[in-house]
Order: sequence, then C-alpha cells, then structure tokens
Amino acid sequence: MLNKITVRNFGRVFVAALSLVISSCQTTSQDLTSLDEEKFKIVATHSVLCEFITIIAENSLDSTCLVEPGQDPHTYKPTPSQRKAMEQAQIIFYGGYELEPKIIQLIQATETNNKKIPVYETVVTQPILAEHSHHGEHDHEAEPAEHEEHEHEHEHEHEHEHEHEKEETKQEELTADPHVWHDTQNAIAIIEYLQSELIELNPAQTNLYGQNSREYAEQLQQLDLWIPKQIATIPETQRLLITTHDSLNYYVQAYGLQDYQSLQGLSTEDSPTAAGLKELVNEIRQTGVPTIFAEVRGNERVINNVATEAGVAISDRKLLTDGIGKPGTDSDSYLKMMVNNTCAIVDGLGGECQPF
Repeated sequence: MLNKITVRNFGRVFVAALSLVISSCQTTSQDLTSLDEEKFKIVATHSVLCEFITIIAENSLDSTCLVEPGQDPHTYKPTPSQRKAMEQAQIIFYGGYELEPKIIQLIQATETNNKKIPVYETVVTQPILAEHSHHGEHDHEAEPAEHEEHEHEHEHEHEHEHEHEKEETKQEELTADPHVWHDTQNAIAIIEYLQSELIELNPAQTNLYGQNSREYAEQLQQLDLWIPKQIATIPETQRLLITTHDSLNYYVQAYGLQDYQSLQGLSTEDSPTAAGLKELVNEIRQTGVPTIFAEVRGNERVINNVATEAGVAISDRKLLTDGIGKPGTDSDSYLKMMVNNTCAIVDGLGGECQPF
C-alpha cells in the first residue's frame, strides 16, 4: 500500500514539475522572441539616405523615412507620427546644408538626447557654393541711362568702394549646395560613413553592414567610371547644361560638363527674376545649346517660356534632382536615377548614351 501511494505521489510531483519546466521554457522562448524583435530605431530625412541605409542594414533596424521617394525635401513638413518617431529614435540622419529646412528647424528644436547627424555636412566638408536665388544679383545693378555730369563724377569717385561692396554682397549670398549625392564619389563616402555609424549603433551586425556597404560601393565605383564616358560623347561646344533649379553643380563639376545655368536657385522655392530669365535666354541664343531640361519637380511654365523665347527644344525626359523617384518609376533607386539623368542629358545635348 505504501509503495502504491509513493508511486502515485511521485507521478503527481513529476507531472507538476514537468508542467513548470514547460511553462518556464515557453516564457523564456517568448522573452527571447520579444528581445529578438526589438530593433534599434532610426530616422532618415531624405530619400537618398533612406535607400542607402536600407541597402546597408536590410531589415535589421526599425527605420522611418521622412521624405519619401518623389517628395520635395525643400518644402516637406513632418507629420505628427513622424515627429513622434524622431523623438523615439536613437539616431536621426538628416542631410543638412538647408536641404530640408522645415525638418532641420524641427530637429534643432527637439530637446531629446538622441544623436542628430547632418550627414551631407559631415561627409562633404568643402561644399560647392552657389547663389541661393539664382540670377537675382542683377536686379538692382542697372542704372538709368542718363545722368548729370556731376552725378557721374560722384559715382566715379566711389566706384571702387561700390564694387567692393558688391563683391562682399555676392560673397554673402553664396550658400552651400546640399545636392552632394550627384557626385558618385560623395555617395560612396556617404555609404562608408553610414556604415561606421550603424556598426557603432548595432555592432552585432558588423559583418552584414560591412559586406553590404562594400558590394554597393563597388557598384557606385562602376557608375562613377561610366558617367564621364557618356558625357565625353557630347560635342564639346554643346556641353552646357540648363535646368529648372540649381541642383546639379556637383554633377557638372565631377563629370566634365563645361557650364551650368538654371532658372532658380538652390531651392525649388526660389523664384526666378525677369532680369535673370532674360540673361539666360540671351546665353542660350549665343551658345546654340540644342536642348534645355525640365525637372520632375519644377516650374514647367517658366522653362517652357524660356525655351519658346530662346528658340530651343526642351527634353522630353525630365531630370530627377532632389532625390530618387517613386516606386515603379524608371528612377526609383539612386543608381537608376543617376543613369537616367545621365542618358537624358547626353542624348539631349547631342551625345550617345550607352547602357550601364
């Protein structure tokens, strides 16, 4: 009898203990799963940065992109949910150089301890300087044709002083161009910088981030070799690029175009002046450039008027200059955007673009 009771009690104890073990294992498993799913939170403000981070990190981070492909960073305002994501993120990667002014204002006003990095400013420390309001410096320079003799003498007396003041004013008007990614070497440097920051944030993924960065940088190196070969097919006298707003300075400098003019300044919000447009029309006539280029986001009415007055064609292929295109378009990645812009420019200016 004693043996039967002992065996029966042992069985009950064993079942109870086994239940506790199973329950404990399930809890531990759930805890591990929960920990596994918790990812570092980051925010990127610009479509180019967003794509680069996705290429490097894949799905290992909880990332939020503020300015999606196809949107204009110059005018974009964050939504309430995006503001919350910015407050919760460990790192905010933004462009800087006033690329996304409304977002930058919000970042600077946000009192959080998260890391805020102006990537383009950090990587490209010697930016190209350009006029914020393109062609605007001529508005007040024209003087009346007739002057009294004493007025002319008075102006002559202070001519040197006035010229010095104009030079200082021009220098003050120069602003860092934020469109740094149009030089592929800058893009490669940005990739390397993002890789180092992401590894510091999430060292467990060092191998993944390093491998993805190297592979993508190799593709960009090939792109950087391909672009100047295409530009070289344009007749030298026709290597003048004219676009809607002043966004391709880095491209022109890096890849061998001889000159660059635009209707507007560095921002799509800058307004062209009548004097500036007249000057641009005259330059188009004098140079005989065969084609000028509208942009996906830009003032089509104004550039159409310039083309009509100058007697020049507008390319039927719009350039994408402020980021990458919407999903499903022919410029929905950085590589595609650079290739399509290049081929549009080359073919429009009389060259022959070969496939990348």
